[in-house]
Amino acid sequence: VKTHRLKKPGGDQYPLEFVDTMGFEAEKDKGMLLEDLSKLLEGYILDGYTCNPIESIRNEHPKYNRSPSPRDKAHCLVSVLPADCVSMMEGRIFDKCTKVRDKAKELGIPHVIILTKVDKACEDVSKDVTNIYKSKKIEEKVDLCSTHSGISKNSIYPVKNYHTEITQDDDADVLILMALRDIVNFANDYVEDLKRTEK
Repeated sequence: VKTHRLKKPGGDQYPLEFVDTMGFEAEKDKGMLLEDLSKLLEGYILDGYTCNPIESIRNEHPKYNRSPSPRDKAHCLVSVLPADCVSMMEGRIFDKCTKVRDKAKELGIPHVIILTKVDKACEDVSKDVTNIYKSKKIEEKVDLCSTHSGISKNSIYPVKNYHTEITQDDDADVLILMALRDIVNFANDYVEDLKRTEK
């Protein structure tokens, strides 16, 4: 579990954190356990915890947070799936995604999917990323993700990765920034809802 904080030009930090975790695997004894992800969403797991694919974190572990504050809890769950191989993913991975979605829903946490590597999934998009919303192939990938994960299509964001480029691409950046803007807005709405329920 690794927390990433964004710094302002002056050195102060934005009131925003991204927590990155080990992903899911189809095999039973690989990848992050659903129990650990549930505890992470609820704020029970601290930064720096190394996920154990066999056994969930115990209460006595030094990275176990016994009394999480609202700040420790997740405010938006973001799953990242590769568009180029989403149709080849095993059902077990989507089963795990569905269980995660159900847990997030139970906690009232918004859930979105970032669909990466769209340029590898569609030749037209590889040539020109502005074709992303015209591409039938990308539309099929979004439909497939939505069907198997239970996440609505308007919460699935296809984006192009930077992997060999040495200069920025404004069209690719727009896709990433649109996704980030909505993630921040979803998280903010969740926090506002928490505040209302606490009154």
